[in-house]
Amino acid sequence: MPFSRPESDPPRVQRAAWLRSFWPTPVGISGRERLRVALGVALGVLLAALLGRWWTHAAPGVHWMVASLGASAVLVFAMPSSPLAQPWPVLGGNTLSVLVGLVCAALVREPALAAALAVSAAVLVMVPLRCLHPPGAAMALFVVLNPGEDAHLLVFPVLLNVLVLLFVGIAYNNATGRSYPHPQRLQRDDRTTGRGQFTTADLDAALAHYNQVLDISRADLAGLLHMAGRAAFQRTLGELRCADIMSRPPMAVEPGVTLKEAWAMMRREQIKALPVVDAQGMVLGIVTVADFMHLANLELHEGLGQRLRQLVKGRTGQPSRVEDIMNRQVQVVHVQQPVMELVPLFSRGGHHHMPIVDGQGRLAGVITQSDLVRALATALPVPEALGASGS
Repeated sequence: MPFSRPESDPPRVQRAAWLRSFWPTPVGISGRERLRVALGVALGVLLAALLGRWWTHAAPGVHWMVASLGASAVLVFAMPSSPLAQPWPVLGGNTLSVLVGLVCAALVREPALAAALAVSAAVLVMVPLRCLHPPGAAMALFVVLNPGEDAHLLVFPVLLNVLVLLFVGIAYNNATGRSYPHPQRLQRDDRTTGRGQFTTADLDAALAHYNQVLDISRADLAGLLHMAGRAAFQRTLGELRCADIMSRPPMAVEPGVTLKEAWAMMRREQIKALPVVDAQGMVLGIVTVADFMHLANLELHEGLGQRLRQLVKGRTGQPSRVEDIMNRQVQVVHVQQPVMELVPLFSRGGHHHMPIVDGQGRLAGVITQSDLVRALATALPVPEALGASGS
C-alpha cells in the first residue's frame, strides 16, 4: 500500500487551538501556598513602605516608594526559586535600570523614543550581567517618564525599597520552608548527574536548541526532568508483573533425569538453564550450562567438547543425573511480584535465570536477564520532540 502523508488539521481546528492557547492553565499550588505568598508580599511591601515614609518624614512631593516594587515582591515571595527573583537580579536589575533610564532621558529628547530605548537598553544590560528582572525595565521607563528625577532616585527610594524587600524575602521565605536565595547551579558533576535518562550535556544541548529565557533554573529543570522520568519509569514498570514477561510453558526436568537428556533438551530449546522440579511441580533447584562447564573442568581448554560428551554419556565415577550437579539454593519469585523487584536480583544478586512460581509454589514460568532487559526497554519513556522555538 503506498505511503500517504496525514493531512494537516483544517483551518477551523487550527483557529480553535490557537484561541484556546489564550486560556491560561491553573497555577498548581495549594491554598496554603497562596496564603503564604499573599502574607509575604504584604509583609515585604509594608515594611518597605513604612521605612521609606519614615526616611522622608512624609515630606510632600517626595517619592518614598516605587510602584514596581509590587511586581518585585510577587517574584520574591511567589517564585523564590525563579532566576528572575534572586537577590542579584532584584538588586542589580532595579538599580542598573535606573541608571540606564537616566542616561536615555538625558540623551534623547523625544519622550516616546527615550522610553522605548530605555526599556530595550535595560534588557540589553541586564541579560549579560545575569540580573534580568522584569520590574527593572519598569524602573527605566519610570525615570524617562519623570524627567525631574535625578541620580538621587537610585539611592532613595529605589535602593532602600529593594534592600528592605530582599531582607524580608530572605527571612520570610526561609522561615516558611522556601530556600532563598535558591541554588541556581547543579551541585553534581556530569558523571553523577548522568545517571538516568540524560546527562548535563544533553540538558545543555536541549536548552541551546530551545534558545529562550526560561523562568526556572537549570538545576531545577534538571531535577524536574529526572523526577518526571523516574516517575514515568516507576509507573510503567509498576504495572508490570512477573507473569507479564515470563516465558511459558517453562522447560523443566525432574531430579532423576539423566544429564544426557537434560543437555539434549537445553541444546534443542536453546536455553541456558533448566529448573528442577518434583512430580508436583515444586521447584527443587536449577541446573545451568555453567554447571555442566564447571563439572567438565572448564579451566582446561583442550578437549572441552570431548569432556562434555563424556560427561553427558555418564561414564563410571562421573555424575550421571541432574540431581548430582543441580544448584539447590535457587531464588524463586512469585508470578504477581512487580518486575521492578527483579532488577536488584539480576544486577547485584548474580542471578541470570529466575524460576517463577504460582500461589501454590509450583513452577509457572522462567524470567531471564534478556526478558528483563526487553521489559525495561519497552518501559523506558521515549522523549517527545521539543516544542517549536526560535532557531
